Amino acid sequence: MHELLNFKDEKLLRQALTHRSYTNESFGELHNERLEFLGDALLTFISGEYLYCRYPEMAEDEMTRRRSALVDEKQLAKFAMEVGLDFRMRLGRGMIQNGGFQSPNLLSSTFEAVVGAYYLDHDRKMEVLRPIIEELFDSVPATTVEIRSNIDSKNRFQEWVQTTFGSVLPKYVTERIGGPDHAPEYLSTVFVNDKSYGKGKACGKKEAEKKAAENALSELKKQGLI
Repeated sequence: MHELLNFKDEKLLRQALTHRSYTNESFGELHNERLEFLGDALLTFISGEYLYCRYPEMAEDEMTRRRSALVDEKQLAKFAMEVGLDFRMRLGRGMIQNGGFQSPNLLSSTFEAVVGAYYLDHDRKMEVLRPIIEELFDSVPATTVEIRSNIDSKNRFQEWVQTTFGSVLPKYVTERIGGPDHAPEYLSTVFVNDKSYGKGKACGKKEAEKKAAENALSELKKQGLI
């Protein structure tokens, strides 16, 4: 069993593996969305620190692109499978019937939740979590990270924002707008200085954000700004 699944509090691990679709069918269970939020924040920090220490000469914009490549949905889904989360996820019947165990969105979200739960289970000590995540990062071929970092729409839009507005960062506001539990639909809007630049719809939050960035880049191109 992978070290990331080594928990003192088994209830916390069970919650991290529990999707909302399972709780809708099982009274009294807690879903993993709050843990997913925490894990996402931890992975963003650890990946940034990892790149900062590993590549002391790398510029900030390149580190930003590579960080996004390390923690994008497809990469986190691969990490989830390496750790062994695919068939440990607790999903509702409808979600399972629709291939939930192979869903990159569900795998990546569950991985984030487990990371958040592991951090809490180990007394909120980053030094316990850090080497586990860095080992996973080390398993990613450098060429894979480089290719992904060069094509990610969120990175390209952020580069334009920082070139145009300085240190300002795009802000993505994503909400669920419908769909059943096994195929939810999200709408994401990307803002810069409280102005909307693009919108995107998808079946996953991260994919909706990418669609919003793509829409923003498309609109900028129409206006002759890129």
